[in-house]
Amino acid sequence: MGTTLEENKPPRVIQLANDCAAALQEMGLGGAELTAPQMIALARKKSGLDDFGEGDFFEALSRLLESCQRDAELNLVGRLALRADILHCLRHRLLLQRDRTLHPEIQQEQVVAPVFIVGLPRTGTTILHTLLMADPAHRAPLTWQVMEPSPLGDENRERRIRKTARSLSCLRWLAPAFSQVHAVGAELPQECVSLMSLSFLSDQFDTMYNIPSYRRWFLQQDLSPAYAWHRRFLQHLQFGRSECRWILKAPAHMFALPSLLSVYPNARFVQTHRAPLEAITSVSSLITILRRVFSDSVDPVEIGREAMRYWAQTLERFLEDRQRLESPRVCDLPYQEIRRDPIAAVRKIYDHFNWPLSDSIEERMRQVLAHQPPEQVGTHRYLPAQFGLEAAEMGNLFRNYCARFDLPVQETNGHADAQLAYATPGRRAASTVVIPARGAVFGP
Repeated sequence: MGTTLEENKPPRVIQLANDCAAALQEMGLGGAELTAPQMIALARKKSGLDDFGEGDFFEALSRLLESCQRDAELNLVGRLALRADILHCLRHRLLLQRDRTLHPEIQQEQVVAPVFIVGLPRTGTTILHTLLMADPAHRAPLTWQVMEPSPLGDENRERRIRKTARSLSCLRWLAPAFSQVHAVGAELPQECVSLMSLSFLSDQFDTMYNIPSYRRWFLQQDLSPAYAWHRRFLQHLQFGRSECRWILKAPAHMFALPSLLSVYPNARFVQTHRAPLEAITSVSSLITILRRVFSDSVDPVEIGREAMRYWAQTLERFLEDRQRLESPRVCDLPYQEIRRDPIAAVRKIYDHFNWPLSDSIEERMRQVLAHQPPEQVGTHRYLPAQFGLEAAEMGNLFRNYCARFDLPVQETNGHADAQLAYATPGRRAASTVVIPARGAVFGP
């Protein structure tokens, strides 16, 4: 049986379209490059709005566009997606600012002690996020809310959900094996790092496109403005429903803990822990599959090596920064515990933070596990060698992390993530995972 990476092939019609566009580019007939002024003017024209709200984003947008067009070797789909993606971010920034102007009381919303689920990618964070959402006391940004956040509340809810579902269907068509890696759904909880994209300071762009010059610049920036927009977005989603506790998730938050705490000084954290070789190989496979939608020149080894260095540095930084936090503010959970008994893992979170967990809420969580949609069942298969990853080198880079949390460098299976992995009485059920929301990437 091949790996997920080997099985993933775009539809033949897309390959032909990309080949034709590449031939035209070689003849000097490619489209004009996108610029920040051009995209800003287009967003204003299409929306009929002018005010982008607080915070300067021109340099970040300019650097992103320049790197995409210089470094990313985008195919036709990639160039169309980039244009739609940037326009989506600009348009929704305008719409959120319009809503805030019409309802100035939004800025009075208090986001109190949100909980951030963090850890290496592919370490059980999504199943925890999904189960915690079974508690009515909790809420998370849903995919349709992130991709279609305006107007406020549930106005035109069904239309917005349908529009989001169409965009997600396009991704499934373009990357047929992606559902083996990430289950997508308009009404599933979404990674909250998506909320930072409107600042154009987000590593989500790097997930889609190979943009090393933007990445180098991004890693040197103060991300407080990005978290300020994160908070503005949460205020917008929370308006009129302030009693719920936000449960948020994204591995990337480990990179910028001081910036996060400058905006959310009372934040709490759940950190998941897994053998790094499997985690880094799995996320490298995910990034490779996603980038191959947008470029015909994708190097899995380059992706794997970069992921290894980035996450080793990020973990070192986070473990140092989290020493500022009192121990009751961080709950640590091993991946194997989550995989073996996710309900027990959730119970450990409730005990750590002294939250009440009734029998009825626990039963709702069990029902979530027992009723995953069948299309979310599958196995993500990968091999470390495909990405230039070796246990010895990984052990050296992650030595301190593994020692602190008593982790092996490599798990015993060493080759696959089974989505069909979370047991409930009488059956096994798939974890639900969501791709980073990039907005209406393939929409109008």
